[in-house]
Amino acid sequence: MFAGLPELGISNGEDLKETLTNCTEPLKAIDQFQTENGILLPTLQSALPFLDLHGTPRLEFHQSVFDELRDKLMERVATIAEGKDEDRYGKLEELLEKSFPLVKMPSIQPVVMQVLKHLPKVPEKKLKLVMADKELYKVCAVEVKRQIWQDNQALFGDEVSPLLKQYIVEKEAALFSSDLSVLHNFFSPSPKARRQGEVVLKLTQMIGKNVKLYDMVLQFLRTLFLRTRNVHYCTLRAELLMSLHDLDISEICSVDPCHKFTWCLDACIRERFVDAKRARELQGFLDGVKKGQEQVLGDLSMILCDPFASNTLVLSTVRNLQELLSQDALPRDSPDLMLLLRMLSLGQGAWDMIDSQVFKEPRLELEVVTRFLPAMLSVVVDDYTFTVEQKLPNEEKTSLSYPTALPDAFNKYLQENRVACEMGLYYALHIAKQRNKNALQRLLPALVETYNDMAFGDIFLHLLTGHLTLLSDEFGTEEFCSAVFDGFLLTSFSSKENVHRHTLRLLLHLYQKVLPSCMETLVKTLEPPKQVELQIKPTFLSPAYYTEQ
Repeated sequence: MFAGLPELGISNGEDLKETLTNCTEPLKAIDQFQTENGILLPTLQSALPFLDLHGTPRLEFHQSVFDELRDKLMERVATIAEGKDEDRYGKLEELLEKSFPLVKMPSIQPVVMQVLKHLPKVPEKKLKLVMADKELYKVCAVEVKRQIWQDNQALFGDEVSPLLKQYIVEKEAALFSSDLSVLHNFFSPSPKARRQGEVVLKLTQMIGKNVKLYDMVLQFLRTLFLRTRNVHYCTLRAELLMSLHDLDISEICSVDPCHKFTWCLDACIRERFVDAKRARELQGFLDGVKKGQEQVLGDLSMILCDPFASNTLVLSTVRNLQELLSQDALPRDSPDLMLLLRMLSLGQGAWDMIDSQVFKEPRLELEVVTRFLPAMLSVVVDDYTFTVEQKLPNEEKTSLSYPTALPDAFNKYLQENRVACEMGLYYALHIAKQRNKNALQRLLPALVETYNDMAFGDIFLHLLTGHLTLLSDEFGTEEFCSAVFDGFLLTSFSSKENVHRHTLRLLLHLYQKVLPSCMETLVKTLEPPKQVELQIKPTFLSPAYYTEQ
């Protein structure tokens, strides 16, 4: 406990023990030891007997003086560090040399840690001693740890790894939340609110103003994204940069070439729309990538691969297409639409670009614009024509029935092109939000086979199940139940556990509205094998829940 005192020429318990062992008059020896090692203030000696008369133990007195002096010293250390004296860090290093031998003493340790914290460059020898001792490493300030981490990537990785895992768990928990709503879904929190999450705040604090640590975190995120294809790592990449932006950490923001692009895109995500002015800014950043700096496209593609970014881009695309329809204009004639598609394509090609290390914008397939989008607009026109037809007086109505088939080009690109597929999926959400049962029943069968099974991804299913709550009354008909469950969800639930879970989320919300005969069939179909059921914790994942209500 008192290790290090002899190095400073201060007596400790062992010295007292030796003195008492070798002396002939123990009381005189104790008195001398107290005089030599007590507070060296002549006027104090005459005052100490008064404390004895009040029954105040000497230990209590010395401890209170010690605590007061320690607090004053720690304040002084902070004052010196914040001052403008050119030799301020020299003074702190001198104090560190004197106090470091006592770093294992609990009473002195806070002083040593305070000195370490305020030194911008701790002597390497001291850093190694702190790093080698688990207890010291644990209690030292994050300012000291940063200096240790910047030269120890593996140790920093051990610290960051649990936070990255926690972040992914939180995102996936949000996607599988039992609360279904159009208004409150995965994309509802504003960018600023998301940056107040525990993981982002902790990582921001760990990085501070250290560019080297920031680069390490970005490398971890790229590696994990490559290894898992999990797009939530792309979200964290953008959130981390904007968190540092919020704190005005110019040391990092000024050297990240993606900063201004991410800042502009963040404003679009906040508004859930890319307006013409910001579209021009974003295009300027993309066009401004100079020859020899193409590697920045890898980071820009990751930022565009963030689901919150792609959600904003596709919502803006759908809105843009509606405007084109009202103006009788062609998709290829809209520069704003072409830019949105360009950014979508860049974001969706992020994994391929980082994996191949070929930093070149993926070329958007021209036929997506010349064939897929016109086919998609023709579906919109079909629906609009039928709606207008239904409002006409009986004598003016024709025998027009609602179309059931989709254009071949629409189906083809839904299966073969990821940008087209993303737009097709968001169109399905758009018509569900409009409570358009006919259009949804027409579209759902086409979603069974999509590019890379995108229709059975967690983000789309999370949004679709939320949007389907708007059509809750339609689940009382066999036709609509068949279209949603038999025609879409149940086509892959047995091979994809996530589809099973999203189907159960939907039923948890709607089971009182679902046609009883359909509900009975669904409960039997969705019931997991007995050995699996035992492992399932949440009640709503057990179909017995619905039959007991």
